[in-house]
Amino acid sequence: MSRTTRLGIALLTGIVATLSFAAQAQQTRYPGPRELPNPYRLAESWPTIPASMNGGHWGEVIRVNVARDGNIWVFHRCFNTVPPGHATCINRGAANPPILEFDPSGKLLKSFGAELFAYPHGFTVDQDGNLWVSDVNDETTVLGMSAKNAAGVVRGQEVMKLSPNGQILMTLGKEGVSGNGPDTFDRPTGIAVAPNGDVFVTDGHLPNMHNNGRVLKFSKDGRFIKSWGKRGSAPGDFDEPHDIFLGGTQNLIYVADRRNQRIQVFDQDGKFIAAWKQFGEPSSVFVGKDDTIYVGAAFADPTVKKGQLRGIVVGNAKDGSLKAFIPDPADPDKLDVGTTASGIGADAAGNIYAADVAAHNLRKYIKVR
Repeated sequence: MSRTTRLGIALLTGIVATLSFAAQAQQTRYPGPRELPNPYRLAESWPTIPASMNGGHWGEVIRVNVARDGNIWVFHRCFNTVPPGHATCINRGAANPPILEFDPSGKLLKSFGAELFAYPHGFTVDQDGNLWVSDVNDETTVLGMSAKNAAGVVRGQEVMKLSPNGQILMTLGKEGVSGNGPDTFDRPTGIAVAPNGDVFVTDGHLPNMHNNGRVLKFSKDGRFIKSWGKRGSAPGDFDEPHDIFLGGTQNLIYVADRRNQRIQVFDQDGKFIAAWKQFGEPSSVFVGKDDTIYVGAAFADPTVKKGQLRGIVVGNAKDGSLKAFIPDPADPDKLDVGTTASGIGADAAGNIYAADVAAHNLRKYIKVR
């Protein structure tokens, strides 16, 4: 057999294999949310909010995170509900702190953060117990109130690293300054921290002045390393990357690429691995140590109110397969602007925690079967 013939056969074999793989991928059918089981029950009256805080009632809750010690941290909009969908923390005062820590029973342990934020959004807890938070405010005044801090700088457009007691340890970005360079953000939405301390930030909550849609990577001391992605729909690009998580046994990065209606998966160098459409329109994403992925999502459904079926999708973070769906208990007709399960987390026992902007709530689900 000649060398040319061998090359031709090898090329043909490769083409056939590629076409076979593509056909197989196209044939993959994922069950819709209504076809999935719901092995979870809602924990009633969890957690306990002191009556001194807004009469014991939530406002817009944006993120929830379970720390290594099992305590649950909540980032919320100072028990406020206006403007709807992006309630402000401006002038809410010390009685309405945006950061709360609860023990697993739901008892409030700690609260702080008053006057630090205008528009709370991204939040995570690193392996050392430090908090990483973002403020997506880009307005000089909100509801007629100045967004400037005591130093006269407009709050927002930054990521802060805080100690577990609320001390500012580091700042990424420039407070009050929007941009698309290595040292500025335009409405940074989420933060993830790697085991080695590298920090990943999703940037580009809509609308934003610079049309951003990207992920930025920094070293643990805040040095810019790289960024990837732009506003778009191609693999590796983003249209409102709303949340980011780094985890699972492979320590991969998962991005809730909301307007593109997909979860995108990358390695820590930004190499594209997968884009999963079966999780609906995601607003939040979390991956457990057992490679279970939890996504707060919405699905187009003309048979339900307002045309969206909302809930939490549970699946496998390695292959994208689906395991369960928890329907949102809120009545869509009673919701203000915003999403439900805008933030999501889970503990070692598989209990799920969901932060609701639109429903003004924090939910806990317990696995029952």
